[in-house]
Order: sequence, then structure tokens, then C-alpha cells
Amino acid sequence: MESSYKGILYPARLPSFHRLPAPASVAELVRWFWIPEWDIEPGRTSRQHLIAYPGSNLVVQPGGVVFSGPTTRAAHRDLAGRGWAVGALLRPAAVPLFTEDPSGLRDTEVAVSAEDLHTSVAEAMNTYDGGTRRGRAVDAFAGWLASFAGPGVSEEASLANRLMDVIGSDAGIVRVEDAASALAVSQRTLQRAARKYIGLSPAALIRRRRLQDAAERARLDASADLAAIAAELGYADHAHLTNDFQKYLGFTPSTYRRELNG
Repeated sequence: MESSYKGILYPARLPSFHRLPAPASVAELVRWFWIPEWDIEPGRTSRQHLIAYPGSNLVVQPGGVVFSGPTTRAAHRDLAGRGWAVGALLRPAAVPLFTEDPSGLRDTEVAVSAEDLHTSVAEAMNTYDGGTRRGRAVDAFAGWLASFAGPGVSEEASLANRLMDVIGSDAGIVRVEDAASALAVSQRTLQRAARKYIGLSPAALIRRRRLQDAAERARLDASADLAAIAAELGYADHAHLTNDFQKYLGFTPSTYRRELNG
């Protein structure tokens, strides 16, 4: 599984965060499960900044269950008091279970009526037993989702999964035609699958991966030259990397580094 903190801009500020692999029963539906837990002293908040992975999430929280559509920009969430969440980063094949139009839910959360899911996950998370609660919560979540989804996924849904996988894992893919070639299908076929199962274009998926990779490199290696990072990730030059940071995150790579060390 990928770095536990990839996509999280300031991991040192996290109260507690775990990513758990998806059980085999939902491997075609879930990329991984993520579980933050926090206990913030009264009167304070902890702001978490994210470059979210370019997919949808199904999230169980103490107050209920929500489906969170794909994001188009960096986001933040303010944590206060004591709480937890158990989220599933959905693979594209799972998205039609919850919406026929993922692009219509960009940067949006909607409530999901899933009382059985909420009850079983909350029961696990509210049992403080030395850490096994997280695994039991994931097992409960996976069991519900497998039952809800039924057997197998379609060929088109499988292609959407592979599209997300190849773009997310291959830094050599910097254009949509690269992804089409890797999957041996037309660009139009990729566009159609992305629209139906993801809600973001293949070009947006590539851009998100490059931004995540650039932010992670800048965070993990303070001595790495930003121009070299830009070249390694396929940007035309340092200025293009800076422009992408500014447009989608709201700050430059240099500013981000100063914030990390501040």
C-alpha cells in the first residue's frame, strides 16, 4: 500500500491516522480504509489539509454515513473534541452503487441511509480494546459493502479500476494518450469510463497524482531542488509546477516548505 501520509499535506499535525488494506472480499471496490481518531482539548481545533485522492469515499462517522464525491481542489477539515471516522476510498467500480453521476457530486457530501453499516462500525470503534477495534471496524465495513454490492463487477467497471490504478502508479504517464496506450483502448473509451465511474477526467487524475507526488517529495526531502522535482514528474519547468500548486492548492511549493518548517 502507498505511503500512509501521501495526500496529507501536514502529517505532523495529525492526532492519529491509520490506513488499512481492503480485505479480499472488497478488493475490486475499495482501495483502502482510512481511520483518523482524535481527542482535542477543549477550546482548540486541529486543521487537517489534504490533496485528496481523486476518487469518492464512503465514510462512517459517529453522526451517520456520508458519500463524499471526487474533489477538484485541496481541502481541509477542522477536528474538535473527541471523535473518529472510518472511511473507504472507493475504487471506481463501487461508485455506481451510490450515484449515477459522480461529476455532479464533485466537492460535495451527501447522507447515505445505511443504519446497519453505521451500527456495526460504531460498535467496533466505540470499544476501546488496545487497537483491535480498527480491524474489526474494517471487517464490519467490508462485510456490509460486499453484501450491498453483490458478486463481481462489469468489464467496463474493471477498466475504470485499471485506469485509476495505472495513472496512480506510473509516473511515466503524463498525458491521456499515455494511459490509453498502457490500457490498449482509445482515449474516448477512457473519457467515457472516467465520466461514469470517477467523475473526473483522465487529465485531472494525472494532474492530481503529480501534485501529490510533488508535495510528498518536497515534504520528505527538504534538500531536493524544486526544479529537479518538476522535471522528474514531467512538468515542462519549475514555473509550471508552481502554477499548478498555486491554482489547485492555493500556495507555492516554496511557501509549502516554509509552512512545514514553521
